[in-house]
Amino acid sequence: MTEAKLNYVGPIPKALTFERAKPPLWRRLPLGFLILVLLPTVVAAVYYLLIASPRYVSEARFLVRAPNQNVPSSLGVALQGVGISSGQTDAFAVHEYISSRDGLKALTQRYDVEAMLAPPGADFLSRYPRPGEADTFEGLYKAFQRFLTVGYDSTTGLSTLRVEAFSARDAQAMAEALLSSGESLVNRLNERSNTDAVANARLSQEEARTRLSEAQLQLAAFRNREEFIDPTLAAREGSALIGGLLSTVAQLQAERAQVAADAPSSPQLPTIDSRIAAYQQQIATERAKIAGGQESLAPRIGAYEDLVAQREFALAELENASAALLVAQQEGRRQSLYLERVVSPSLPDEAEEPHRWLAILTVFATMMLIYGVGWLIWAGVQEHRQV
Repeated sequence: MTEAKLNYVGPIPKALTFERAKPPLWRRLPLGFLILVLLPTVVAAVYYLLIASPRYVSEARFLVRAPNQNVPSSLGVALQGVGISSGQTDAFAVHEYISSRDGLKALTQRYDVEAMLAPPGADFLSRYPRPGEADTFEGLYKAFQRFLTVGYDSTTGLSTLRVEAFSARDAQAMAEALLSSGESLVNRLNERSNTDAVANARLSQEEARTRLSEAQLQLAAFRNREEFIDPTLAAREGSALIGGLLSTVAQLQAERAQVAADAPSSPQLPTIDSRIAAYQQQIATERAKIAGGQESLAPRIGAYEDLVAQREFALAELENASAALLVAQQEGRRQSLYLERVVSPSLPDEAEEPHRWLAILTVFATMMLIYGVGWLIWAGVQEHRQV
C-alpha cells in the first residue's frame, strides 16, 4: 500500500524565492552617462524652458546693383562655381559695413543699443554683457554679432539682414537703421566715384580753356603789334597783285615787240620801256613785301600760323575735354549703385528664438555622441589590458 503525497501547485511564496527589489532606474544607469549626458541635458532643459528669454527676429531683403546690371542667371551662377564672377559682389561692401564697427557706431547714434540688448528681465546668458563680456564698445561690438546675421544668395542676388532683439519693436528699429546706413554707404560711394571722375574731367576742361584763352591773347597781341588781322590774307592779296603786274608786263612786252617789229625807230618804244621798268620795279617791291627780309610778310606769316595752330589745338583740346566731361557725367549716372529694398524690415508678432526643444535635443545628441565615443575608447582600453 503506497503512501499518499501532497503536492503544492499554487504560487511560490515570495519569502522562498530570495528575490531582491530592483533599484530605481537612475541607479541602474552608468555614472558616466549620468554625468556626461543626463546632467547637461537637464541643465539645458532648465535653461531653455525656464530661464532663456524669448528673442524676436526682424528680417529684411535687399539688392545692391547698378541700373544696367541684371540678376544673375543659372549660367552665371554656374560660371561663378568655376571661378568666373558675374559681378554680383557689390553687396559685400554693404555687408561688411553693416557688420562693422562703423555700422555699429552709426546705429548707436540713433538708438541706445546697450539698453536694447540688456532690457530688464532678460536672462544673463543672452543679454549684454553676459558673463565674460566687457562693458566697453569693443565688448558691445562682439556681443552685437550674436544678434546680427547678414547673408547673400548667389542664385537670386538677394542679401538677407536678420536682427534679433528682446523686443519686436527694437528688432525692427535696428534692422531699419542698419539698412538705412547701408543705403547711405552706397550713396557716399556713388558720390565719391562720380565726384572724382567728373572733377578730373572738369579740371582737364578748365586747363584746355585756359590754354585756349592764352592762345587767343597771344594772337590778339600779334595782330595789334604787327597791324595785320591776317598776314596770310595780305600775302595772298600781294601775290594776286604781283600776278596782275606780271600780266601787264607781259602785255607791254608783247606790245613793244609788235611796235619794234613794225617801226624800230618808233618814239613809242622809250615810253613802253619806261612803263615796263616801272611795272617791274613795282613787282620787285611787292615781292620784297612778301619775302626777302625781316620786314617782309614771310616771318610774320610763320609766327601767325604758329599762333593759329596753337589756338586750333587748344580749341580741339577744349572740345575733347568737354566731351569727356559729358561722358563722365553720363557714365557716373549709368554706373551708380543703388540699394533696392525687396522686403522691408518686418515687425514680428511672436518670438522666433531660441528654438527651445531643438536646442535641448541638440545638447542631448551631442552629449550622447561624446559619451558613445568615450565608451568605445574605454572598452578598447579594457580589452587591450585583458589581452
